[in-house]
Amino acid sequence: MIAPALIGAALVIIVSWRIARARRRARELDQPFPEEWHALLARVPLWRRVPPPVRAPVEHAAQRLLARVSFIGCNGLTVTDEMRLVIAAQAALLVAHRDSRAYDALYSVLVYPGEFVVEDRDEDEFGLVTVGRRALSGQAIDVSRIVLSWEDIEAGFTGDDGYNVVLHEFAHYLDHLAEGALTDGGALAPSAARWHATLESAYEALCDAVDRGEDSLIDPYGAEDLAEFFATATEVFFERAREFRVAHPGLHAELCEFYGVDPAAWP
Repeated sequence: MIAPALIGAALVIIVSWRIARARRRARELDQPFPEEWHALLARVPLWRRVPPPVRAPVEHAAQRLLARVSFIGCNGLTVTDEMRLVIAAQAALLVAHRDSRAYDALYSVLVYPGEFVVEDRDEDEFGLVTVGRRALSGQAIDVSRIVLSWEDIEAGFTGDDGYNVVLHEFAHYLDHLAEGALTDGGALAPSAARWHATLESAYEALCDAVDRGEDSLIDPYGAEDLAEFFATATEVFFERAREFRVAHPGLHAELCEFYGVDPAAWP
């Protein structure tokens, strides 16, 4: 039987550790965004487009994420400060103007050198289960873990191609955080009915375009389901904003309201 004195001492140590951690995080958030970080982020085309008035809250949200989340290299990859910053800054774009605490439940970001393989289990409408393996560039497992391929993150630096695995997986994270309410019809906000009607209409239009073999601004992968459509549309909303506004004005307006920014208005 453990002596009460030992239990009390252990509790004191745990509480003291948590207080010290909270103070350390507070100090980190009080620090200005380091100037050298701006130089490191200059290689990210999307970041270069973010105007100064929009950047300040994004920088704060990125610092909050960096102070709270563990970045873990996998398959021998060493995660550098630049990698952590590149991921955090882009992820922060999604929450800085709506809720900078949205990632507080996130515990870790796992970074692989390239695509990683996961076990896949699929059950069809007749109950037939198929087990296999898939190579992925990213995965939002739940509200505590996100997995990313650094090779695919860097692939998004080549230009405004509408491909951004960080935005994609962190959009999935926000959907997980809302317990699927963003994409399954659940009421999340006063404008939820309009949001879902707009999302579903744009999704069905993409599915029809894919069925006809037509080119689409949004990646055909978005036709998989509404959750993938939301994540894929988020990529294009930020990466090819002006084209997105022209092609999908209703969805563009809804995403502007949801994310609190209008990338089509950026330089």
